Amino acid sequence: MASTLAADARLLDKGQTLKIVVPFAAGGGVDNAARLLGEQLRKAHGVTVIVENKAGASGSIGGKAVQTAAADGTTLLFSAATHVLAKQVLGSPPYDPQADFVPVARVGEAPLLLAVSPQADQKKLSDVLAAVRAQPDKWTAGIPAAGAPSHLATLLLARQANLKLTYVPYKGTQPALTDLAGGHIQMLMDSMVSMLPLAKAGKVRPIAITSKKRSALAPDIATVDESGLAGFTYASWYGVWAPKGTPDERVKALNQAINAAVGELGKSGAFAALGIEPVSETPDQFRRFIANDVAQSAELLKNAGFKPE
Repeated sequence: MASTLAADARLLDKGQTLKIVVPFAAGGGVDNAARLLGEQLRKAHGVTVIVENKAGASGSIGGKAVQTAAADGTTLLFSAATHVLAKQVLGSPPYDPQADFVPVARVGEAPLLLAVSPQADQKKLSDVLAAVRAQPDKWTAGIPAAGAPSHLATLLLARQANLKLTYVPYKGTQPALTDLAGGHIQMLMDSMVSMLPLAKAGKVRPIAITSKKRSALAPDIATVDESGLAGFTYASWYGVWAPKGTPDERVKALNQAINAAVGELGKSGAFAALGIEPVSETPDQFRRFIANDVAQSAELLKNAGFKPE
């Protein structure tokens, strides 16, 4: 009991409130995951947790709000993999994601789903890849957001499968999904959870998921790897950051509390319902993961000729 109380005291001082900033609109996948985490922290530690949405500018408005907040561990950023690529994606990034933030914890990762238009004849990945190679001018791939996992996974698929695709940019998943269902684009790879409802309704045709193993949410959908493109895996991921200068002891306490909360969300199935696989890492492990992810993503974008806007 004494050690638990001591841990709680390190997490927040008396009277403090923990604010978790989500740089996207309420109701989306990132927001839902953040609210699950916030509620679990509240229950476990008896603290007040506020989840605040600050959407806009590719997530940089919410990011800036956290970067400029007091570095005392009371204001955190909960975001997706896109956060770390601000310098590669934005023409005038308002901050350096690696230098201006302290990585606290990576909380989970989720596979993407590759789907094609229902008007397409292909039902298997091997058939899709063969069709694209045979008639590349007839295949367009939707890109819901520049630098997002959907964008990078599509570039990686094209590189590993030796495809020549025409990319169509969108402002979000929903307009891209609408065009896929209508046959205006032929291919889309994005968050499995966001695409499953239309796939199950028969409005888009699911082809494969990007995880190492099949998902319990859709066990009938094969992985890209088992469908013939050996070794291909890709995951979107979620993490928590604090402002630069946050004391190490506070970061450590937050990391331990978040890892414990994520473990409980994994056990309860709450994260699984969102298609998220829990992750538990130290701040140093998260920092190294980010560096590697940024390097790989920057290479993909550069090789594809992507120019920041």
